[in-house]
Amino acid sequence: MSAPIFPNYIHGEWVAGPTFENRNPANTDEVVGLFVNGTAAEMARAADAAAAALPGWASMTGPARGALLFKVADLLEKRFDEISADMTREEGKTLPEAKGEVRRSINIFRYFAGEGSRLGGIVAPSERERVHMFAFRKPIGVCGLVTPWNFPSAIPAWKMAPALICGNTVVIKPASAAPLSAWRIVEACHEAGIPKGVVNFVAGPGKALGEALVDAPPLRAISFTGSCGVGAWLHERASRRKLRIQLEMGGKNPTIVLADANFEAAVENVVNGAFFSTGQKCTATSRAIVEESIYDRFLEALVERTKKLKVGDGMQPGIDMGPCVDEGQMNTVLRYIEIGRKECGEPVCGGRRLTGTGYDKGWFVEPTIFAGVTQDMTIAREEIFGPVLAVMKARDLAHALEIANASEFGLSASLQTSNVSRMFEYIYGIEAGLVTVNLPSAGVEYQLPFGGTKDSSFGPKEQGPAALEFYSDFKTVYVKY
Repeated sequence: MSAPIFPNYIHGEWVAGPTFENRNPANTDEVVGLFVNGTAAEMARAADAAAAALPGWASMTGPARGALLFKVADLLEKRFDEISADMTREEGKTLPEAKGEVRRSINIFRYFAGEGSRLGGIVAPSERERVHMFAFRKPIGVCGLVTPWNFPSAIPAWKMAPALICGNTVVIKPASAAPLSAWRIVEACHEAGIPKGVVNFVAGPGKALGEALVDAPPLRAISFTGSCGVGAWLHERASRRKLRIQLEMGGKNPTIVLADANFEAAVENVVNGAFFSTGQKCTATSRAIVEESIYDRFLEALVERTKKLKVGDGMQPGIDMGPCVDEGQMNTVLRYIEIGRKECGEPVCGGRRLTGTGYDKGWFVEPTIFAGVTQDMTIAREEIFGPVLAVMKARDLAHALEIANASEFGLSASLQTSNVSRMFEYIYGIEAGLVTVNLPSAGVEYQLPFGGTKDSSFGPKEQGPAALEFYSDFKTVYVKY
């Protein structure tokens, strides 16, 4: 049986062409789909289509745009099981995790669909007689959306939905490692009746298409989630044209475990944050900073719990952790494990590529823990983006905060404690844009702003009401009557 072909989508039409393969990382014998390999010329054409559609979409009322986004959510819900299975097969995360992400994408579209009836502005009294003044939100124009493979549905959703409800038109460029989930959202937009040119989708090579997108004359803004290196390049390139830009990039997220924490819950939260989704989350726990009085006991319990994790094909029941997304990412993880061996010795758990029945045709790595890690070590400083956890020792909360903040990143952080005072010391002292208490460092909701500080993020926050700040601008009006 031949693999299905997924064309690009430009000006409301499905565009065919030469293809590239999207393979299942748990079983590379399976070709999930063939995606049309977009060109720079097609990216330019997509931007032109978005520009042509902008006046009509922007002039549509907010509630009317919202009604279409509600339809998109309904279509995604009708295909919930299919889309979830697609995600597991293309990205590798377990089916329960995929279902959670698709549910989140549906909720994001419904949340921002509702914003269509609430797109407010500002009304203020004038100092002058018989002058009425107000400001209202207006779209910023054509928006380029560059999305990663690790959340291949939720991140496209949380960029597309606010952009569209504000009256912008979009060109989305998904990661080549997992383009199908974003394609399913575009398919739903098409079937919901969103006008031609409002949504455009071009898959293919990142560098060539990224350059074509950021250089496209109609582009007014670009929102990117991905690596720090590409983000820095995009910032430099976009700044030449004074484009509005939003960057979400790397993290080296700490979970601080204090002696007064609920011990069993803290173990579960660290394991969840470090190893679920194969550690392939920008908010994943990559450093566990443990108070020295419980360090040995906590490390022992952490290793014991981690060894119970079941690794395998995420489509199978009972699997806790799937494969790395592709061979390149697996090799990156294995390279960092070797660096860890040279820096602090053999890992206390894991450290190998898994082989044998059920593993030989996939990119599986054992969940890996290094103990006795210090801040000067590479595995304590650089983002690995895989199932590798560095466990570090701290004298107390103040020392733990010092270790946690000694990083160029500042995306997410977690504290495990039962002490209210220490909780607030941490909340106000940690250098991170997203903080949790007695929860994993990974796992956010769409109703509140999302984003980091330091080298993790640049520009306005994503999600929640804050998303409207990036995707809209104010027009201010003064009326003498």
